[in-house]
Amino acid sequence: MNKTTKNLALSAIFLALGMALPFLTGQIKEIGNMLLPMHIPVLLCGLICGWPWGAAVGLVLPLLRSVIFGMPPLFPTAVAMAPELLTYGLVVGLVYGLFRRQNLAALYCALLTAMVAGRLVWGAVMLLLLGVQGGAFTWEAFFAGAVGNAVPGIILQLVLIPLIMAALDRAGLLRFRRDD
Repeated sequence: MNKTTKNLALSAIFLALGMALPFLTGQIKEIGNMLLPMHIPVLLCGLICGWPWGAAVGLVLPLLRSVIFGMPPLFPTAVAMAPELLTYGLVVGLVYGLFRRQNLAALYCALLTAMVAGRLVWGAVMLLLLGVQGGAFTWEAFFAGAVGNAVPGIILQLVLIPLIMAALDRAGLLRFRRDD
């Protein structure tokens, strides 16, 4: 199987995971907002398939999920999440790809960089969407949405994604680059 076909198939699987995972937390909106289930497949896609695929899945996932299932609400949530998740997939893939040695240190650097960049993009988009409506998006709203409410999801991502990547490496399905 050529690399493009493999990345296309894997991206479709990550998109399907992103569509399905929120059902595990969707019954209680606050838990879904804290665990960020759509972020995990996007980050994994960017790491495994590369930044173009991660960015594409990140852009499409919240909008498609909103149109099909009505969650997240299209405006402003899905509209703001699309560039945020695009940024996660793009940045995690780009940063991780820059490392000659792809190991856990490189993985954490890529994840943390992508998480900061994605949250900044989300804040900027929310400010554009809601700030023009009488200043509805405040610094407190940004901090609560980007950091405060998201801490459990951030921790989950920082634990689960490296475990998955290490397991894939150990199984020989995905190899960390060990070039010196």
